[in-house]
Amino acid sequence: EGVRGLTYGKPVATMRRYLEQMDQSLYLAQKPELPPQRVIAALGPRMLELARDQCAGAHPYFVTPDHTRMARDILGAEPMLCVEQKVILETDPVLARKVARQSAERYLALPNYRNNWLRMGFNESDLENGGSDQFIDKTIIWGDVGKIQAGIDAHFDAGASHVCIQPISSAGNFAEPDMNLLEQLAGRY
Repeated sequence: EGVRGLTYGKPVATMRRYLEQMDQSLYLAQKPELPPQRVIAALGPRMLELARDQCAGAHPYFVTPDHTRMARDILGAEPMLCVEQKVILETDPVLARKVARQSAERYLALPNYRNNWLRMGFNESDLENGGSDQFIDKTIIWGDVGKIQAGIDAHFDAGASHVCIQPISSAGNFAEPDMNLLEQLAGRY
């Protein structure tokens, strides 16, 4: 709110108003042959319904395959479901969870993510002190390439039409992405 001078109201009403304004805005460039498709960030049931009703789909961020299944049930068969999945190519559980917790830290303080994780069956203690092992292991895939691929496939099996892979380097969230991991996964999808 302070950066852009906007008032952040109730999320669904704010997004609905934004989409309506977007649809009514003046467009002066040459019209594309096909209308652009839009997806919105959506976690909760009401925002997913809005994505279904006024968009081409949804882009849930920092979710589990169980959330993907719930989102697909709400969206129905046709809309795009483009989920984000954090992945760490690291087999040492202590190091993998340390890096995962660093990546999760900022989100654990945000009410919209916390509410979503609580809705998905985690409890407050899972979201404290960087996240419980159970929380980390269900939301961030770590391990070898086979384990990472199985985790990505779990989203597809749950109804994702696309999985946005966010590789987190063992050096941390803001380091260069793990190109080795991306190269290993590239031929599989």
